[in-house]
Amino acid sequence: MEVKVFSIKGEEIKAINLDDAVFNCEVSEGTIYYAINNELANMRLGTASTKNRGEVKGSGAKPWAQKGTGRARAGHKRSPLWIHGGVIFGPRPKDYSYKMPKAMKQNAMKSILSLKNKNNSLKVVEDFTVESGKTKDIAAILNNLVKKERTVLILKDNDSIIKRAGKNIPWLSFLSYDRLRAHDLFYGKNILLMESAALKLNDFYGKKQQEAAE
Repeated sequence: MEVKVFSIKGEEIKAINLDDAVFNCEVSEGTIYYAINNELANMRLGTASTKNRGEVKGSGAKPWAQKGTGRARAGHKRSPLWIHGGVIFGPRPKDYSYKMPKAMKQNAMKSILSLKNKNNSLKVVEDFTVESGKTKDIAAILNNLVKKERTVLILKDNDSIIKRAGKNIPWLSFLSYDRLRAHDLFYGKNILLMESAALKLNDFYGKKQQEAAE
């Protein structure tokens, strides 16, 4: 498929071909759902913890005699039924992360890119950088391309200068073409795709990659 390429001034300058297998494939809502859930699960720290009856402070001596006092039976002060006692079935440290099949994850990324392309939320822009590293310079470029909405800029490499320039813009985030995140892509109102990154995605997720995997 052929898409337009925009300059940093927001003008159409040329057109390039993108792989239909990446940017115009059938959207799989199920794989998108599982990919987002996988990323959120992997981000969970799982550090919530409570103390059981064996970990809280307190005497292990029997508070009073088993019978004859008229009070309820009590074994020790660390009982979960007592104030400052242990917690029954409370949360313990846990690892929530899990691996998602590679083919399913790739299908999710292609589905999101295709969905954004069909919704006209994806725009290819010529390669640029911000040599000054200043926020005002990259903000001026973004004003020509998108509204001040949640925007994801996909780069062909780890451009630290452009990331430094955009780190103070709260609605802007950066991704590399080979390290996409389903959550950021799906919830981004606008996807800005650098031209070189678009061509890289053709090879990374396209038919050539599928044939090599087979």
